[in-house]
Amino acid sequence: MPSALTSLRRRAKALHRNLRGARMAAHALASTEHPLLAHIIPIRRCNLSCTYCNEFDDFSKPVPTEEMFQRIDKLGALGTAVVTISGGEPLLHPDLDDVIRRIRSNGMIAGLITNGYFLVAERIKQISIDNVNPDEVSKKSLKVLDKKLQLLAEHAEFHVNINSVVGGGISNPQDALTIGKRAVELGFSSTIGIIHDGSGQVQPLNDEERRIYDEMKSWEKRSFTRINAFQDNIAQGLPNDWRCRAGARYLYICEDGLVHYCSQQRGYPGVPLATYTRDDMRREYLTEKDCAPHCTVSCVHQVSVFDGWRAPQHPAPPTPAATSARELVQIK
Repeated sequence: MPSALTSLRRRAKALHRNLRGARMAAHALASTEHPLLAHIIPIRRCNLSCTYCNEFDDFSKPVPTEEMFQRIDKLGALGTAVVTISGGEPLLHPDLDDVIRRIRSNGMIAGLITNGYFLVAERIKQISIDNVNPDEVSKKSLKVLDKKLQLLAEHAEFHVNINSVVGGGISNPQDALTIGKRAVELGFSSTIGIIHDGSGQVQPLNDEERRIYDEMKSWEKRSFTRINAFQDNIAQGLPNDWRCRAGARYLYICEDGLVHYCSQQRGYPGVPLATYTRDDMRREYLTEKDCAPHCTVSCVHQVSVFDGWRAPQHPAPPTPAATSARELVQIK
């Protein structure tokens, strides 16, 4: 269990974080001219190889730290509110702490998505971030993960959310329920997501997966990070009618420094972040994405809620083919 001092620090930081979040939400409603969330990839390599995941490899080198700094500074110049570090497994980057500091020095909220394997007590104490989201994944044993959860409960002074997943061919969907219950028991928030398979496609949940999904949904609290009612339709194989603001309010920056709609639409628009402008954001803000009805990317849904009621979108205008060092991942 955390010490009294750790608990006090957590409450103080939570209050500060909530105040910052409220200010950013107000700014988001007042202006559409800045990104609300960016995902940035410091390394594509991962220590795991989950069959449903198409966002990793086992050989990539870390992005040079100076290049990461340049990208973060550009996000700061665009007025980005939150930067979440993802991967691959971001804890494999040797200078991750410096990357986090750079985000904070630009006045942005820092977040981290990790599988949790490299979270030890000293590492948790060193990482001064606003949010950490360890994902429960099929390659991880529950015994190993529980040790990491206990370390987070004892040492973390930042907000921790444990995201479990169902769908995507995961063989033991009951694991999501076990992890979620343990997360709540330790005082963390817990969410449930519907995952695509290795080709980026999503299928309706079977009866057991749906039972687990419904039970875990009942635990979720009302907050910005719980704006995920869109998943109810996905669970039934039904489309969602919404305005995706990817490329404008949400940016996905790959290891090559290119801006994409999201992890599942790498290649669009495929423009280097270094040359990305507000004109690019205005274009993508108004561009209708044909992948939107069956999209499973919760962070894009959550960010787009701020603008769901304004600025109708139109089909994408003809543009030159996007260039990328990697094969595109396209969901239709």
